[in-house]
Amino acid sequence: MSDRYDVAIAGAGPAGAQCARDLAARDYDVVVLETEPEAEFPRQSNKSTAGTFPSMMSAFGVPDDVVMSYTDDVVLESPNSYYESYQPGAVLEFAEFKRFLVADGRENGAEYRFDARVSRPILDDDGVIEGVRYNGDEAVYADVVVDATGPAAPIASALDVVDLERENQAIGIEYEMAGVEMNHPEYADLRRAMMLRLDHDVAPGGYAWIFATGEDTAKVGLCYIQNDRHREFADDGKTIDGYLEDWLATDPRFADAERIDGKVHRGSAHIQRPDRMHTDRFLAIGDTVPSIDPLWGEGIHKGMKSARAAAATVDRCLTDSDRRVDAESLSVYERLWHRDVAPRAGARIALTELLYLAPNERYDRLMNDLRAADENTLQRANRGEKSAMAKLLHLDDFPLLARYARERFGT
Repeated sequence: MSDRYDVAIAGAGPAGAQCARDLAARDYDVVVLETEPEAEFPRQSNKSTAGTFPSMMSAFGVPDDVVMSYTDDVVLESPNSYYESYQPGAVLEFAEFKRFLVADGRENGAEYRFDARVSRPILDDDGVIEGVRYNGDEAVYADVVVDATGPAAPIASALDVVDLERENQAIGIEYEMAGVEMNHPEYADLRRAMMLRLDHDVAPGGYAWIFATGEDTAKVGLCYIQNDRHREFADDGKTIDGYLEDWLATDPRFADAERIDGKVHRGSAHIQRPDRMHTDRFLAIGDTVPSIDPLWGEGIHKGMKSARAAAATVDRCLTDSDRRVDAESLSVYERLWHRDVAPRAGARIALTELLYLAPNERYDRLMNDLRAADENTLQRANRGEKSAMAKLLHLDDFPLLARYARERFGT
């Protein structure tokens, strides 16, 4: 195998594998280094709820055979109410999805090296990255290196490109379950829905979910950030496993449900404002940035978009007669990221922080507000549009807003 490539990518998750797909389709020499052994892939990294949207499927040529179920609605729940919105979605079989991306990239010419743990960058005499070390002293060299390893971020961290802060790390756990009562009379019909529940008793400082995968089967889980908000609402010493088990024991929809053997998924991601995403000859994509949706945790579409933006940037630079891959030339990636991947990222993170600061009774009122508003209000607020966000606020929210301002700005 050659040790010199146009592009070397660390990580074969959705972002890394999609970046390889796009670049290999443009006839670049691409190698992907993945920590897991191929025979087990992706047993260790099968961590996503894999809820996404048909727009991702069509935009990236993802086949139907990796879909567990298509859904019609998104349901938001609070402790005592709920809101339904028509929004078609898709719940993927995440492991099959990842294997498809790898296989398709290989068909286009991408090379994969499994059981290859990337550890550090190789720097030239000027301190610019020119390759990576993996499995001790093995090495590959490339014109551009891409870190798609997610929160581990060994290359991005070594280059001081990203700073993933521990207090912004969200953790999650999910079971795949059978025997779930998806149309319980006390709740919304979830047989063709993805449901997100805002309830500090269930997921303090976060949210829980039920994603339909069949008539009585679903992905069921919760996540939260272990920050001050979580500690304010959480019970001392209670683990994330304990919260999920308590929800399963108290919610009547799970009275006759059972966990499916071997279908437990754990994961983590960072919810924070992105800083730098590139430097000379280097790009960070996917959850390394991080790119995950701050409000609802959707990471697949965001990661795939960041991969495409990175591939387009690399293509632009390497088709230049001088093949310039300095930081200024690669800065196109950050402009594409802020335009196409996560526009209004700052506003959306602020909305997220404010949302999880609110108490349970405010979540009940939010459901009523959403039902009273026009159908586009939630979508516009989700995009970070301030006018839509303002429609969901009330005069008696001022103490909550003032507290948020004090915590965020020290005012």
